[in-house]
Amino acid sequence: MKAQQRQARTVARLAAVQALYQMEVSGIGSEAVIREFADHRFEADLEGAPLAPADEEHFSEIVRGVVAEQAKIDQAVVKRLAEGWRLERLDATLRAILRAGAFELAHGEAPVEVVINEYVEVAKSFFEGPEPGFVNGALDAIARDVRA
Repeated sequence: MKAQQRQARTVARLAAVQALYQMEVSGIGSEAVIREFADHRFEADLEGAPLAPADEEHFSEIVRGVVAEQAKIDQAVVKRLAEGWRLERLDATLRAILRAGAFELAHGEAPVEVVINEYVEVAKSFFEGPEPGFVNGALDAIARDVRA
């Protein structure tokens, strides 16, 4: 995969997390949020600088896949939470990161290390505390579960 394609996948992953978050807090459906991103967000710029192109197909695949497999994905995530923790206790952004990462680990073709690293980097863009480390550990454990 070329560097430009990798970067487009990275942008797609970040956008998918944002879309999943938006869906959760607003109640908007997956097709509406996919259309919104395609029509308005992927062509936008950030503080006057154009965003890097996104792999819109990969973005849509993640969003639709998480919605279709959410019960299974949530079970995989809950299995890796500390005893007594419920998924609802996690920050909505953190839930979106873990769901997207878990979906890609179970259904994607990218190497485990790439998927985990990408979502750890997404976590770093939202959190400065222990959350990126938590994402790393949880996705690593989920990867062992789903790819065993």
